[in-house]
Amino acid sequence: MRQEQKLRIYNSLTRDKEVFEPIKAPFVGMYVCGPTVYGDAHLGHSRPAVTFDVVFRYLEHLGYKVRYVRNITDVGHLVNDADEGEDKIAKKARLEQVEPMEVVQYYTDRYHNDMKKLNVRPPSIEPRATGHIVEQIEMIKKILDEGLAYESNGSVYFDVVKYNETKPYGILSGRKIEEMMEGTRSLDGQSDKKNAVDFALWKKAEPQHIMRWPSPWSDGFPGWHLECSAMSAKYLGEQFDIHGGGMDLKFPHHEAEIAQSEACNHAAPARYWMHNNMITINGQKMGKSLGNFITLGELFSGDHELLEEVYSPMTIRFFILQAQYRGTLDFSNEALQAARKGYRKMINGLRIAKQLEYVEDASVEVNEKQAKQIDSIIQSVYRGMNDDFNTAIAIAGLFNLLKKINSVYTGALAPATIGKELFEKMTSLYITFVEDVLGLLEEKPDGFEATLSYIIDEYREAKEVRNYEKVDTIRERLKGIGVVLKDMKDRIEWAYDEM
Repeated sequence: MRQEQKLRIYNSLTRDKEVFEPIKAPFVGMYVCGPTVYGDAHLGHSRPAVTFDVVFRYLEHLGYKVRYVRNITDVGHLVNDADEGEDKIAKKARLEQVEPMEVVQYYTDRYHNDMKKLNVRPPSIEPRATGHIVEQIEMIKKILDEGLAYESNGSVYFDVVKYNETKPYGILSGRKIEEMMEGTRSLDGQSDKKNAVDFALWKKAEPQHIMRWPSPWSDGFPGWHLECSAMSAKYLGEQFDIHGGGMDLKFPHHEAEIAQSEACNHAAPARYWMHNNMITINGQKMGKSLGNFITLGELFSGDHELLEEVYSPMTIRFFILQAQYRGTLDFSNEALQAARKGYRKMINGLRIAKQLEYVEDASVEVNEKQAKQIDSIIQSVYRGMNDDFNTAIAIAGLFNLLKKINSVYTGALAPATIGKELFEKMTSLYITFVEDVLGLLEEKPDGFEATLSYIIDEYREAKEVRNYEKVDTIRERLKGIGVVLKDMKDRIEWAYDEM
């Protein structure tokens, strides 16, 4: 749909909003750091998944052809995101006495299942780190040839200090290498690294380490940061348009990616860096390491001590979208209940928009003022999305549009007063944005409509014979499952309870 504003993205690299200009329009390459699969996805994991799903959807809505790559980390991510210690997946495998790849497959399947429930579309390509060992080894060789890495006792490390002589290490996070050096203790010969700020490209595997591959330096495994650099370059090229992830990945993960790619390819990997904010709980980041997380499965079942009730996948999705992706989002039962109310209101509007039909009336003139209001609201929806994917503003615009849709539905606004073209534009935009851009679906179990139709017939008969006790009982029980009945002049309608 044609709209006037240009899409602007907040670029974490330049710390400014910039007009989005793809390298090879209409093609767009986007890489987003995916999960390390050693446990169930929690509420915090849902934010980048939903955020970049909407980026993917909106770019396609604008007519771009998007290749969206989101990886699976299945090796190399060590405990505490460090260069020493145990692999997170290997640790889980040891504790459960299974093979590491059993852990990977089990939690990858569960992650995919949770994403499907949230209506997060699969990426175009979903590479695994273990499937790209050859590419990672070749990348290390190039960095060694450039003199920006060194081998030490079978491990290979990136020489941050030497790299910083010609390129600024810290360009993304804003950190200064001098301050980083001062903030780390002396190695005192206890490490294979030259400097504490250096990071691993390849780690020699200890004898007990299960996950290992042969390399020119040792039997070992790749560094966590290297994986994304190798996979993004393979599928999107040495330079691509958007790199996304949570703001907790800015340093050291994304900072290291930039350095590795510059050293290997003499080019910055991505033009635009996008970082979503965290979901917090009592003001603290939600995370597995802190033990303060709620898994998506627990949210969907209500089985957690912090949850007052069950929250559906679409309630969670709406909860995430009601804030701009760079804004803070704090978990509470009250916030989720408010999100459910907003979601139901939006879906009630979706059902109405799909039912409405234009009625021609030659005796009615177009109300120019009303038409301008509706057109202005439509532009506000685009204005929100084009302002760094501000779903909060877009949702506010859709609710304003819903007021007009409801006015047509109740008969307060005759369709002919705004004209057929604008009427169709209004309803189609509402439907398209709710379903295709925001990715919100109507949640109803199989057989719901047929069962509800039968109950409404029972309700109608009870009204006709003035059995008001039964009328009240039906209303009360339907309200208990989130449905309210509306007595119209010529029919009985139902809607999702917005309270």
